[in-house]
Amino acid sequence: MSETRDLLIEIGSEELPPKALRRLRDAFRQGIETGLEKAELAFTSTRAYAAPRRLAVLVQGLQTGQADREQLKRGPAVTAAFDDEGCPTRAAEGFARSCGVTVDALETLETDKGAWLAYKQFEPGRPAAELIPDIVTQALNQLPIPKRMRWGDRDDEFVRPVHWVVLLFGDAVIDATILGTPTGRETRGHRFHHPDLLYLAEPAAYVPLLETEGHVLADMDARREAIRGQVIEAARRLGGEALIDDDLLDEVTALVEWPVAISGGFDPPFLEVPAEALVSSMQDHQKYFPVVDGNGTLLPHFITIANLESRDPDQVRAGNERVIRPRLTDAAFFWEQDRRQPLETRQKRLASMVFQKKLGTLLDKSQRVARLASTVAGAIEADPDQAERAALLSKCDLLTQMVFEFPELQGVMGRYYALHDGEPEAVARALDEQYMPRFAGDRLPATATGQVLAIADRLDTLVGIFAIGQAPTGDKDPFALRRAALGIVRILIECELDLDLQLLLDEAAAGFTPDIKAGKVTGEVFDFMLDRLRAYYSETGLDIHIFEAVRAQTPTRPLDFHRRIEAVREFGRLAEAESLAAANKRIGNILRKAESAVPDQVNTDLLTEPAEQALHTAIEQLRPKVEPLFERGQYTEALCMLAALREPVDSFFDQVMVMAEDTALRDNRLALLQGLQALFLRTADLSLLQ
Repeated sequence: MSETRDLLIEIGSEELPPKALRRLRDAFRQGIETGLEKAELAFTSTRAYAAPRRLAVLVQGLQTGQADREQLKRGPAVTAAFDDEGCPTRAAEGFARSCGVTVDALETLETDKGAWLAYKQFEPGRPAAELIPDIVTQALNQLPIPKRMRWGDRDDEFVRPVHWVVLLFGDAVIDATILGTPTGRETRGHRFHHPDLLYLAEPAAYVPLLETEGHVLADMDARREAIRGQVIEAARRLGGEALIDDDLLDEVTALVEWPVAISGGFDPPFLEVPAEALVSSMQDHQKYFPVVDGNGTLLPHFITIANLESRDPDQVRAGNERVIRPRLTDAAFFWEQDRRQPLETRQKRLASMVFQKKLGTLLDKSQRVARLASTVAGAIEADPDQAERAALLSKCDLLTQMVFEFPELQGVMGRYYALHDGEPEAVARALDEQYMPRFAGDRLPATATGQVLAIADRLDTLVGIFAIGQAPTGDKDPFALRRAALGIVRILIECELDLDLQLLLDEAAAGFTPDIKAGKVTGEVFDFMLDRLRAYYSETGLDIHIFEAVRAQTPTRPLDFHRRIEAVREFGRLAEAESLAAANKRIGNILRKAESAVPDQVNTDLLTEPAEQALHTAIEQLRPKVEPLFERGQYTEALCMLAALREPVDSFFDQVMVMAEDTALRDNRLALLQGLQALFLRTADLSLLQ
């Protein structure tokens, strides 16, 4: 077994983009692993590290060199390599020259297809140290960096200027120049705690040396958990619990090398402002962790993460409190000013805000959505007047100072202002819930009016944008139509709203002016939404054949679609499923090949074989039991009952010749199979499960 060593690669730079740090870390590690595997250099494991000023990969147990290889190069057939007198032909001589030898040095390779000239070429393995610099360079070039930058007078490009590169293989440095920087064995510690160089004797010393002497926690995951623990403990000391948003935790982790939690506070009167505005100020603008009590009520405290251990923490605390105060003051001012005029007074001003040039203003959209919401509300026994009112007010909070300053509070502030104006609670809540789900996995609207508004608003956007020819292409989806489509199907399925999606799309299209010609795209939008439904189920781990089996029947009600999915999934667990799926496929093939029209009814007088008589009897006994179940959408129960047909179906195909020479017998048997197929097709095309 060849010798192995550990390899350390570290790229030291200016502060890296915090929101991209985890992605850069993982991509760098993957690039190194891929490069080593392509070079046929075996290794035991890899560890990736990332901090604001560094990306690093530690490769453990890396081979010091490639294995030697013997390559067999095959040339022309012997019959073509020599003439009748046994002299080499041009083909043989050309092959020998390509191998760098004479014809005499070639061998004969015997195969079952004849004899061939061949040459065994020994290829010694290259040392890993020769290959690693190119592997590192390739990995760096393939990092997901949208916009690279140059620095100084160099041509090298990277996400940030590079100041040092460590390339340590065992206890030896691999001499190279990467990103215009000579490699070495010296890393750097914390910018303030230990700005001097740190000498690395071996790769394994990297993490402990940085932590003990350099004041740097290089392991991003460990640093993240350290921050979480410090924040939780700081909140406990304040008598509350920290609100720890995962995205904020990731971002803060990428901003600091040596995290130190420091708590601060603000004046209690600010708590009169809606908590969401205060939380947004702390989280989004200052990267603070808010603190709440046991009931979830915001407390006048926050926790910040400093990037050093200060000799005077009170100074750091005072500085952060001084910074947050103007932000909270602004929020309090906006809250006071916005409430001086009701939301509905802003409605006319929506006429000056363009939704989309061809589709009109936000006022136009609000009026279209109001008409559609009223119709949808009537279909689910919600209040049409409240749905219409909520739609007309739905975009008014976009014109408030609070939402202008904190765009992420759209809807949330609409709810607060509507309640202040005396609007019904259902209307106020709908203004917030119209944006739910805001992201994958987010909660759904809880109220009927909120569900209606969320559906209507998204339907209007989908149909309108498709109608003007701006459907998503590739990765481009500027109007977030994929998210809108998924939001609709999630609400319809998970909130159990049994609505016909095709009818909803037609109703949405009717709200546009004739010149938009929205009615022509509803089928395209429907197919687009089914594709999102496919992705929805795919993410749950559903066998995609089940989805396609149901889709083949084109159910237009997503809730009904879901019930069919669940039924086929349950049916697939039965012992009879595989046999009946195969039978359905066979039936489909037989019926497609039928040369004449198949009769609608089975003539019992023509059922001559016991097996076909038994199958017909079984079908007729089950039909009155399963038909009502299908009508009520109880597909699981119906399919499980139809599983009892396995034995008569198997016997039928074993004992009956369907395509009999007698035309009457043949057509009658085809009618029997057609009736059987029709029962299963009430749920899905089970033949597609094969």
